[in-house]
Amino acid sequence: MTAVSDVSPEPIVYLNGELVPLSEARVPVLDRGFIFGDGIYEVAPLYAHAGGRSAFRLAQHLARLARSVGKIGIANPFDDAGWRDLIDRVVAANQTHGGLRADQDALAYIQVTRGVAKRGHAFPAGIQPTVFVMVTPLHLPDAAQGVHCVSAEDRRWLNCDIKSVSLLGNVLMAQYAAENDAFETIQFRDGVLTEGSSSNVWMVKGGVLYAPPRSHKILEGIRYGLIEELTAECGIRFEAREITEAELRAADEIIVSSATKEVLPVTRLDGQPVGAGKPGAVFAALYAAYQRAKAKQAQEAQTAQQAQQGVENESRERLTV
Repeated sequence: MTAVSDVSPEPIVYLNGELVPLSEARVPVLDRGFIFGDGIYEVAPLYAHAGGRSAFRLAQHLARLARSVGKIGIANPFDDAGWRDLIDRVVAANQTHGGLRADQDALAYIQVTRGVAKRGHAFPAGIQPTVFVMVTPLHLPDAAQGVHCVSAEDRRWLNCDIKSVSLLGNVLMAQYAAENDAFETIQFRDGVLTEGSSSNVWMVKGGVLYAPPRSHKILEGIRYGLIEELTAECGIRFEAREITEAELRAADEIIVSSATKEVLPVTRLDGQPVGAGKPGAVFAALYAAYQRAKAKQAQEAQTAQQAQQGVENESRERLTV
């Protein structure tokens, strides 16, 4: 294990078995993630609470990670317990050495590539995956006023259900939004809604929440399943089906969701107001339910931590008798 300086002001990351300052992390140029984009990644929010910090819906994030590596033929380097332990180690290192405050929300970024090998398109045999984990502060956007989005044709590959590090199409769409002073680019394929450059997209019409169906055309965000649950809690009808461009432009509300955005109302699309041009009632209900879900998980995490502490205290007491 590489020693970490107590005065290091920079983030501490995990790379292939070592915890190192970010500036010292090195990947060989023949890593297939660098050469081919041959790898996957995952991003999970870590919310701070009175009892510490817990990953939100981590089981679902790890299940998606397992699906992604499985679909491209990489052996998952860790089981769920191993990934949880690794994230905890990186969080602890950053609280001790990397400047992450205990009361700060954060993001856990995981990347797994096929590994290092002589350049060749087919999968090489007998190489070890490259594993990288980083924890950074999470700064959520202000949901109060809503955001402006632009639209574009979806020209990405047709395996969008894999959370691949090959993100050039997404990068170009994010840049398109930036060049047009917009928050996000909403994409259509052959006149049908797919998703944003880094978010799922939801439509409200007549009080009903609609979303594109799960398929290879979109990355199923972890918030997709969560929002389905929240609609049931809030008594909002939900339907997954194809949404035409014309339908979206006539929506009462448009909402985008992701780990780094939670849920956000879109109040303008391509310069035109969405519905009344302000956050709507369905968004407000889902946003409030989302915050309740976070609070519930925080309480459950605190209860579990207290129970574990009680077990440890009892064990120590037995040893001292």
